Amino acid sequence: MSWDWQVFCEDTLTREAGSSCFGQGGDITYLDWLLSAWGWTVSVSLLALLLALVVGALVGTLRTLPGSPWVVRLGNAWVELFRNIPLLVQIFLWYHVLPTLFPALQAVPGFVLVVLALGLFTSARIAEQVRSGIQALPRGQRYAAMALGMTTAQSYRYVLLPMALRIVIPPLTSETMNIFKNSSVAFAVSVAELTMFAMQAQEETARGVEVYLAVTGLYVVSAFAINRVMAFVERRARVPGFIASGGTGGH
Repeated sequence: MSWDWQVFCEDTLTREAGSSCFGQGGDITYLDWLLSAWGWTVSVSLLALLLALVVGALVGTLRTLPGSPWVVRLGNAWVELFRNIPLLVQIFLWYHVLPTLFPALQAVPGFVLVVLALGLFTSARIAEQVRSGIQALPRGQRYAAMALGMTTAQSYRYVLLPMALRIVIPPLTSETMNIFKNSSVAFAVSVAELTMFAMQAQEETARGVEVYLAVTGLYVVSAFAINRVMAFVERRARVPGFIASGGTGGH
């Protein structure tokens, strides 16, 4: 079997190879298309991650509020709802069902709907991790904050959340890598990300090996970069000598 990597230097319309693998004068090569698809994948992933972190941290915190059973139940319902529906089904709901029920969503680009679906889906997983991180803290930290006269909001803002978020950095690394890989389902609603590029370019060029190897390589490089960035964040945020108690102790 012979490989032909020159396929990425071909024009996407004429299928003719130019002097450069980057299109000129409005021409688009398969390499241009590949890099554009990578940009869409990164954009979907980063925006969905930002949404997931904000919503997940909020819901996870609400699930640990003392003396607020209804708030805890609502947080639990959020987690169970988004965690137990497959991601692809949620994307179809956002893209096909909700715009029918709420016509204003018909004007929202599919890219935005995918970000919402992927972000809220991941927020349920992050909420569970934040809840576990807060409950893993020694009870003495909450009591100390109360003894200093802090309100519940202040104790979470200045004491509990800063420590809990440091604890959950390792599982957040996995979620960050997962959200990047899960962005591949965006092809189902015609977002021009890497998986959609691979499917269409393979059909047009009949060079599936080269196309899918290139796409796989970009996924691997991206996941490795995420891993290294999160490892750096974990080293910088680590609290020397801290050992989580699982929420059962009172140091």
